Parts: sequence; C-alpha cells; structure tokens
Amino acid sequence: MAALFRGSRNVLLRWNKHVDLALVSKRSMASKTPVGFIGLGNMGSPMAKNLLKNGYPIIATDVFPESCKELHDIGAQVVDSPAEVAEKADRIITMLPSSPNVIEVYTGPNGILKKVKKGTLLIDSSTIDPAVSKEMAVAAEKMGAVFMDAPVSGGVGAASLAKLTFMVGGVEEEYNAAQELLTCMGANVVYCGQVGTGQAAKICNNMLLAIGMIGTAETMNLGIRLGLDPKLLAKILNMSSGRCWSSDTYNPVPGVMEGVPSANNYQGGFGTTLMAKDLGLAQNTATNTKTPIPLGSLAHQIFRVMCSRGYANKDFSSVFQFLREEEGQ
Repeated sequence: MAALFRGSRNVLLRWNKHVDLALVSKRSMASKTPVGFIGLGNMGSPMAKNLLKNGYPIIATDVFPESCKELHDIGAQVVDSPAEVAEKADRIITMLPSSPNVIEVYTGPNGILKKVKKGTLLIDSSTIDPAVSKEMAVAAEKMGAVFMDAPVSGGVGAASLAKLTFMVGGVEEEYNAAQELLTCMGANVVYCGQVGTGQAAKICNNMLLAIGMIGTAETMNLGIRLGLDPKLLAKILNMSSGRCWSSDTYNPVPGVMEGVPSANNYQGGFGTTLMAKDLGLAQNTATNTKTPIPLGSLAHQIFRVMCSRGYANKDFSSVFQFLREEEGQ
C-alpha cells in the first residue's frame, strides 16, 4: 500500500512539474508577440536582427525600402509606414537619425500616433534633443501609449554582437517591459530617470567620445611625425595613462587595428555628420543650462568643418585623416 502511495505521489509530482513547465512555456510564448521596428540603418538593422534571433516576430519599415530587404529575407514582415507598424504591434522601437525624423515618424501624417493602440510601449533609441523626447512622451500619453527614450552607445560592432549599452529614460514602472526587449540587443541596460535623462546621458557620452577621438588622432599624428611606429605607439598608450576607447578599441590610424573603420577607408561605423549633430545637441543643452564646454564646443566646430570638407559620410575617426591633410596645407 505504501509503495502504491509513493508511486502515485511520484506520478503526481511529475504531472505538476509538467504543468508548471507548460505554463512557463506559455508565458514565454505570449511575451514573444510582434515587435515593431522603424529605422533600419547601420544601427537599426543589426538591432532588429537580434530581436529576430531571440524569437520576436518583427514588423518593420524604413523611409528607404531597400534597407528592409535583408531583414525581410530572414523573416521580418515589412510594411509601408510607421502607422501600419502601430496597427500591428503594441511594442515599437525606433532608431532614427535626428530630432526632425523622430517628430515625423511619431506625429506625421503616416506617423505612429495616427494608429497607435492604447497601452503600446514606444521605445526611441535615436539620439535627439531631450526636449523632443519629452514632447513625444506627452503626445504619446494623450493617445494612451507610453514613450521611453533609450539611446545607445557602442557603435555598429556592438549592435551586431548585441553588446550595446542602453540609457533609458521614462516611467520607472514600464522599465521592466522595456528591459525585456533591450537585453536582446545590448549587454548593459541602465535606467537613468524620467523621460529625457537617457538622451542627456547619451549626449554627455558622445561629447566625451568626440573629444577623446580628436585627442587620440592628434597624439597618434604627432608620434608618427616624431618617427614612432603607429602600432608601437598605440601599444604604449594602451598600457599607459593615456589609454581610452578611441586608442584601444577604435583606433583612428589605418593599419593599427583590424575590423574598425580606419582599416576600411573610414567606411561604415558612426558618421561624421551624426557626430556633428550630437555635438550640436550638446552645445544647445550647454547653452540652455549655462554650462561651459570649451572642448566640446571646439570639437563641434572641428566636425562641422570636416562635414564641409568631404568627410560627412565617413566615420568620425576620419578626423585623423583630416588632421593629416590639414598639416599639408
């Protein structure tokens, strides 16, 4: 009798375990509802691919239809407008070049907010003016949706490897819902505070990045002119106090590192135009808050000049090439 009881108990335990696993599986599948993705450029495309790899059906669109082809070929559904994305998905990520693009995609004639469903989570990973993020949050709230800013750091390489850093601003109660998606695309997801604080963190980071890249380019150029081998100089810098991301991960000198834009005639990566745009945002916010940024302002001017000298579509590390050309004039 005791043996019969133990046998029945084991069967019951196995059955309960099976039911529990089934419920977990059902919840997991429920969370993999379609995700909208708008903006499939150098950053957006690999980000959307990583969501697909994690089992999320993707509904995508881009102002340039040809940008959607690769994603469509690996299983994404492509539609014609942001409004159509909003009709089909209640979680939407946008990755766009600038503030005007974000305003158009959210509030334009075919924008997200024309068709957005109540309760939709809107995550904007563009780098834009914090004031625009706040405006979009207010507009979304009027439609019953939730807007969060979540700009990224790490570049195209990190986007491809799902190792981005996300800086998130918005309603704290919605952070976990956003984090579920962002961890599929990044190694670090940091909650910064209310809407706009993610953008504030990103602007500060990119100002430092620009200053550091110019400093690295100047240093490498000076060392080369003094007769130092560039690989040797980079090795010394990277074991010394001058070490920084621009010297050890994204060196601007051709031939020093493989797999970076400087090894590919400065193609791909983070465009000079975008860096100039981000530095403009830093300049505007610094002016509004009466914050002195002498090096940030100078970096802004350097990248603006580069844009007018044929470097607009090259990676921002091409500042090294720009300095080399300047010395020859």
